[in-house]
Amino acid sequence: QVVESCVAAAGYSVGEFAALVFAGALGFAEALYAVKVRAEAMQKASEAVPSGMLSVIGRREANYKFACLEARKHCESLGIENPVCEISNYLFPDSRVIAGHLQALEFLQENARKYYFTRTKMLPVSGAFHTRLMEPAVEPLAEVLKSIEIQKPLVCVYSNVDGKKYMHSKHIQKLLVKQVVSPVMWEQTMHSVYERKQGTEFPYTYEVGPGKQLGAVLKKCNLKAWKQYNHVDALEDEEAAET
Repeated sequence: QVVESCVAAAGYSVGEFAALVFAGALGFAEALYAVKVRAEAMQKASEAVPSGMLSVIGRREANYKFACLEARKHCESLGIENPVCEISNYLFPDSRVIAGHLQALEFLQENARKYYFTRTKMLPVSGAFHTRLMEPAVEPLAEVLKSIEIQKPLVCVYSNVDGKKYMHSKHIQKLLVKQVVSPVMWEQTMHSVYERKQGTEFPYTYEVGPGKQLGAVLKKCNLKAWKQYNHVDALEDEEAAET
């Protein structure tokens, strides 16, 4: 019943492929192959430069872009050419993930108070995903997506790149590639998905998969929408079947 009445889907980073499969835009096997190529290419790009991702919660006055600029200048003073330090994920108000050269992220952690960051935490990942350090992964993914048949989605799917609905198959092909080197606009996506006239009821929202992180983010972005949120653990049924 939920699937039949679904009006929109969105997926975070690699989850966008799952959202597009759900919406009928991509076949499951082809999407899985594209994800494999994407993952291998991103891993290879990660190994080329010591880089990572830093989760940041800031006060209202935090200026993330200025902090990134100063971190890049610090890297240049260490002799790093074309350093990368930029916002890679917009999560919810006052929360960002910053990615780039490790030296830049270390600088931000050491100077957190100066930039009004109340909490910083390195993420357990191997590279600066969703930044230009992932450029070597663009071509392999673009080639795979050219060879896959992409349909117009049966329900609206929102893109991580701009937080807007995909319009047609070429649009999907183009933005899935761009997503690798662009920040994930998840906060903006949440605002797009739940924008409605005052007094209009919010839809039911289901997070499918491991963990409830996206639900926690939704709560911070839109408390009223979150009240209609449910989590579906994809592994629960399998575990029940095995026991």
